[in-house]
Amino acid sequence: MARACARTFAAAITLMAVEGAIAQTGSVLSLRRSSRTLPATGDPVWQLQLTVPGQKTHSFEAVVGRASRQQADRHRLGSQAPLPAGSYRLTDISEIRPEDPVELGRVLWIGLEPQFPTARRALGIHHDPSAGMGPESGTDGCIGLIRGSDLLSLAALLEQSGTHDLVVIQ
Repeated sequence: MARACARTFAAAITLMAVEGAIAQTGSVLSLRRSSRTLPATGDPVWQLQLTVPGQKTHSFEAVVGRASRQQADRHRLGSQAPLPAGSYRLTDISEIRPEDPVELGRVLWIGLEPQFPTARRALGIHHDPSAGMGPESGTDGCIGLIRGSDLLSLAALLEQSGTHDLVVIQ
């Protein structure tokens, strides 16, 4: 019972953060875990949604962390767990360079800066080229979009809408 109340309270606080970001900036990017998994690897599928008042909500499927690390300490550096719940600021949108790790894909990097204390660093949104394809599926903690073309669409929508906030709900 106490655990259910804590989850309900956390969900209410996070919903308030989403609503606050929309009220402040007019739009928000949010991330929440869905009930789906990738069949080949068991990676949970997360939904990254861009909400801009008066417009259709855009959703993108992602993997966040490694399938086996979903319950790990989300604040510990190197845990390969999903991002900690809370508010983040989107920083830069930049091209992936040839010398960057292959696991970042070959498209873009969207930087994330937590707006709360955490040991996690070097967080972002990128394409996960190995999503659903074996032991490298998933990320070290970033948001890895399953389709590279979605990253290009998301970047264009973020720039067009002026969105600068991400709220991780779960």
